[in-house]
Amino acid sequence: MSVIKVDHLTKKFGDLVAVHDISFEVEQGEIFGMLGPNGAGKTTTLEIIEGLQEPTSGRTWVLELDSHSESEKVKQRIGIQLQASAYFDFLTLAEILDLFASFYGTKVDADQMLSIVGLLDKKNSLVKQLSGGQKQRFSIVASLVNDPEVVFLDEPTTGLDPQARRHLWDFIREINAKGKTIILTTHYMEEAQLLCDRVAIIDLGVIVALDTPTNLVHSLKSSYRIHVITTQAVPVSVFQGVQGALSVQEISDHVPKYQLRVTKALESLPSLLKVIEAEKIPLEDIEVLPANLEDVFLELTGKELRD
Repeated sequence: MSVIKVDHLTKKFGDLVAVHDISFEVEQGEIFGMLGPNGAGKTTTLEIIEGLQEPTSGRTWVLELDSHSESEKVKQRIGIQLQASAYFDFLTLAEILDLFASFYGTKVDADQMLSIVGLLDKKNSLVKQLSGGQKQRFSIVASLVNDPEVVFLDEPTTGLDPQARRHLWDFIREINAKGKTIILTTHYMEEAQLLCDRVAIIDLGVIVALDTPTNLVHSLKSSYRIHVITTQAVPVSVFQGVQGALSVQEISDHVPKYQLRVTKALESLPSLLKVIEAEKIPLEDIEVLPANLEDVFLELTGKELRD
């Protein structure tokens, strides 16, 4: 069952086309990710689905309700993560949760909710007194006060260190395990690959691919990257005869390092070793790396995700 449906959605700001004729559906119980660089149109799309922005054209539905003509009904059944700056400056965490619950005509056990994210000892603290990771955890738990069926998370781990990011991923999985559908935006390739059931890759307001992370990676012509590190520079051309090499490039200015994109590493490695021996290349190390969503983005758009 689809809990979110987007049909030929377009959003323009003057001459700028932020979202261009995109369509997709999100299934019940999945973690659906929108992956793309800053300015790709991810947040705009999310805000239109949530009913916070009007589309230029196209329609969106949440739980079979039109996001705009039935926006009040939609808002009762969804949870939206807010940024830390959106909270009241002089209310404690517990008071904010109680206040938010009152907006829905309900009550919550603030202590229980804060304990879920390890913030019970901060119940009497202000948001501005929390660390980055604590603010993000609180922003997500605050979106759950109405026991929503669908939770929207916009760049939930931006600015967090790797450990805090992984802790937040665990919390998102716990929410999803309770039957809640989650749609999130991110520009972190690893986050989308490890967390999401399906990913829409979006660039310049257009969805360029949509599938499971595994299927997206398997769609690549080159499934592996082989990095060759040498003790002194050699011509890139010496690697072009390696069996199965689709492309070869020098990738580091600091040490001689060369990247070969190949389809089957097991076939290309023996050929590479023969070339290294025949050309007497001063080898320091070889790395074999499986392709990831960043490689998918690069192949589809011609640029790196962080550009």
